[in-house]
Formats: sequence, C-alpha cells, structure tokens
Amino acid sequence: MFSHGTGNRKERMAEPEWELLTVRGLGMTDERAAEFVGTFVIHRAGSAEPVEQVQVRIKRSVLEEISGTLKRLLARSTRYTR
Repeated sequence: MFSHGTGNRKERMAEPEWELLTVRGLGMTDERAAEFVGTFVIHRAGSAEPVEQVQVRIKRSVLEEISGTLKRLLARSTRYTR
C-alpha cells in the first residue's frame, strides 16, 4: 500500500501490506494551508504486531486528489448514503 518499488508484480505482491487505522492531528503548517502534517496510525495486515505511527507531511494538492477519489469511491459504494 505505501510502497512505490519498481520491482515486478511478484516482488510487489511479496511486500508487506499495511492497514491504515486512523489519521491523527492533521493540521496546516502555515497560514496559506499549502501543506499539512499529521500522523498515520498503521498496522501490518494480518499480523498481531502492534500498530506503528508514521509522521507525514502532505501537500494540499495531494489532499484534494485523495478527497476527490474518496468521494467517488464512497458514492459508488452500496453502504454509503448521502
């Protein structure tokens, strides 16, 4: 999920899969709100290992892209109602 390796498909399939549990403290870093910082709380899928916290810095354009993608996915979902 978070890996951007350039290996072939079999190599990518062998990489660990992470589950995003929550995003904490996402807030803007400046008055222009061009960048945001927060914490991703993640867990290795299917593992009893404890969760990990990863500090992230995200540009506004990326958040806008994610927002649009999530809205489209949720709109197509059978469980999502407006």
